[in-house]
Amino acid sequence: MAKILTADDSVFMRKILIKILNKMGYEDIIEADNGDEALELYQEENPDLVLLDIVMKGKYGMDVLKELMKINPDARVIMVSAVGQESIVEEAMQIGAKNFISKPFKEEKVIEIITEVMEA
Repeated sequence: MAKILTADDSVFMRKILIKILNKMGYEDIIEADNGDEALELYQEENPDLVLLDIVMKGKYGMDVLKELMKINPDARVIMVSAVGQESIVEEAMQIGAKNFISKPFKEEKVIEIITEVMEA
């Protein structure tokens, strides 16, 4: 089964995403609460998917995305953003993000997006 990294400075948001991932059958989940930790864990763990918040303490999500794409241009990254950050999401897609999840999100939409990215 795939290994997934969730990077969000909100423990609450990480727990919601992990609950959804567990429901989908994913058990190997790594958590990062800031951008620097996300990069470190990505290099150590080589996850199959990254769920990356845009606004985090420390290194900003877009900067993390740019660095992830340098490390692995084929990395599967789904950006997680609050509604109203559409221009940032467009930029993220141009940099290499595979999709995005808007906060607040519906469980069904998260499942649909993750399934689509993992099967691509």
